[in-house]
Amino acid sequence: MRVNQEQSVAMLPTKRTAAQNPNTATTEMDRVSISPSQGPEGTQPATTNIVEKVHMKKQLGLLEGCAIILGIIIGSGVFVSPKGVIQEVNAVGTSLVIWVVCGILSMIGALCYAELGTLIPKSGGDYAYIFEAFGSLPAFLYLWDATFIFVPTTNAIMGMTFASYVLQPFFAADCQIPELCIQLLAAVTICLLTFINCYDIKSTTKLQNVIMFAKVAALVIIVIVGVTWMCMGHMENFEGLFDNTETDPGKLSVAFYSGIFSYAGWNYLNFMTEELREPYKNLPRAIFISLPLVTVIYVLANMAYLAVLTPQELIASNAIAVTFGNKMMGYFAWIIPVMVAVSSFGGLSVHIMTSSRMCFVGARNGHMPAILSHINVNKFSPTPSLVFLCILSLIMLCISDVYVLITYCSIVESTFIMLSVGAVLYFRYKYPKRERPIKVSILTPIVFCLICAFLIVVPCYVAPYEVLMGILITITGIPFYYVGVVWRNKPVWLCNFITTTTHICQKLFMSATEEKED
Repeated sequence: MRVNQEQSVAMLPTKRTAAQNPNTATTEMDRVSISPSQGPEGTQPATTNIVEKVHMKKQLGLLEGCAIILGIIIGSGVFVSPKGVIQEVNAVGTSLVIWVVCGILSMIGALCYAELGTLIPKSGGDYAYIFEAFGSLPAFLYLWDATFIFVPTTNAIMGMTFASYVLQPFFAADCQIPELCIQLLAAVTICLLTFINCYDIKSTTKLQNVIMFAKVAALVIIVIVGVTWMCMGHMENFEGLFDNTETDPGKLSVAFYSGIFSYAGWNYLNFMTEELREPYKNLPRAIFISLPLVTVIYVLANMAYLAVLTPQELIASNAIAVTFGNKMMGYFAWIIPVMVAVSSFGGLSVHIMTSSRMCFVGARNGHMPAILSHINVNKFSPTPSLVFLCILSLIMLCISDVYVLITYCSIVESTFIMLSVGAVLYFRYKYPKRERPIKVSILTPIVFCLICAFLIVVPCYVAPYEVLMGILITITGIPFYYVGVVWRNKPVWLCNFITTTTHICQKLFMSATEEKED
């Protein structure tokens, strides 16, 4: 929610308020906080320190960019739920075709985001592009859904998936893990990863690099085992590839959604554009390396699953990779659940890191409380945004029907992604002569938008109740938009409350407003 400039300035070590000098209060606070070596009275520095501006540092290179994309895409989905495709289409060949098409669709979308990311080199991803193209209200509604539904529910689900795989060895095979145990371990994991992201971004990115190689290695193991099985002559599951293929458009669209869900996250590097070194080079390079690699690995992994397990076994399994490992890897079957847990842990870490930047940029634009646009003056991380999303994620852990919220808002999220890609067409029309380091064919965003439109319209016929609930959740943000953003002349008591809350949070998080680079 938008607040006045004097409401977002600091009142930490200095006693000067924004009303006395609104242009220098934050800067003075930053200097006092950053300079640790001072005399007894705080007037004479013991040593001369260079004052470093408070802003997000460019700490991400090409490897880190690839690790973010691969880290968020290769979560637990490809290890757990490929059955979502096969159970809708009823044919092995059609299932593999859908995995290929979903990968191509993701690459098409990623190409559009490469153009957007180099045309508008701002963090925030979809929120930033919708804001620039279509204005404040649509951007706020996306931020509303993402902040209160998409992000915390995804964090909760990822945390519970990780907790389930960690706890499973401590329980008998026929014993169900208590839900409270899963929730508590998930909560500890979310808090731990939030702390790491607050404390040291470099450590987080190094962790992601290691986990990225572990994830790819796990899928490569599955592919090698599956290819070896096929080379031994076990091709019976591929007989009659397209027999009994489902032709109902509704079921095909649901199958596409299951496939696309496993590719979800290809646009998350755009959330951190401002922290990427040489974004005009590294953003498109990371996309061009990661998406084809993921598509090839996913298709081969699903081919390996289908070679070893029948469609009926796939549909009956709740964790396909584990079932695959138990059948084919003997004493080494334990590797798969460990890799699923590591993959879930890494995916959660990336999701926490990237989504906080969207919240940070939204607050910077006045669409969220000003404190969420502040940066820790020592670690240069968006600590308030990270803690805020952590709290929301913990709340989601307590909701038993968290998966239902994802179902309600999946159509809405697809609509916002279509709007983001539609921004490519809008900017081509409005700014035809603006320099574009990456420029895709005009057919690319058109094809992507048409496919998204199909995937949006069909579920309106198949699942109208879920679509309606998603729309209702979205439009509940409109009153908050007018109260928090449009309404400027707020009563004095409310302004004072916002100011006091902001100052308390600044002291708590040792944070200050972002300063522009020279």
